[in-house]
Amino acid sequence: MHNIITVTFALILMLGTITMSKENTKIQEPATVKFVDLEKYTGLWYEIAKIPNRFQKKCDYGTTAQYTLVEDGNIEVINRCCRSNGDQKQAKGVAKVVDTVTNSKLKVSFVSVLGRRLFWGDYWIIGLDDDYHFAIVGDPDRKYGWILCREPEMDSQNLEEAFAILKENGYDTRDFVMTEHK
Repeated sequence: MHNIITVTFALILMLGTITMSKENTKIQEPATVKFVDLEKYTGLWYEIAKIPNRFQKKCDYGTTAQYTLVEDGNIEVINRCCRSNGDQKQAKGVAKVVDTVTNSKLKVSFVSVLGRRLFWGDYWIIGLDDDYHFAIVGDPDRKYGWILCREPEMDSQNLEEAFAILKENGYDTRDFVMTEHK
């Protein structure tokens, strides 16, 4: 009986140690920018690079995002891209600010069921230059990531800076693929 208690205690202690070490090695969330002026942020953005994802599978080139501030404080989102045959795809959604102090953490939804938005994804602005010429967007789990620019091409210096911001925030920059614009 004494051996069973000793083994049980040892297992509990070992499981506790494993749980604690997992919590201690938890990767820190990406750091968002200190403040986003939503009026400056709205407008047309070109996707320069992204982590490939299932909802953009049919996007072959020319991906853009148009953001428009609406009266209720939310942002209308229209994402467009082209298929290899030239057909254009479009997805309409809405973004809402969840961190009103910085405006750098938003939630985005492209699914509406009977007028209700049931599914929301994180949209965190983790990089933004002073002129709002380029932006880096991600999520806390680093499953998604985008480099955006006001023009279809980004100069090498800004692109290097964008990738450095991604790296500083724990992203593996090898996960990103460049977006072609014709």
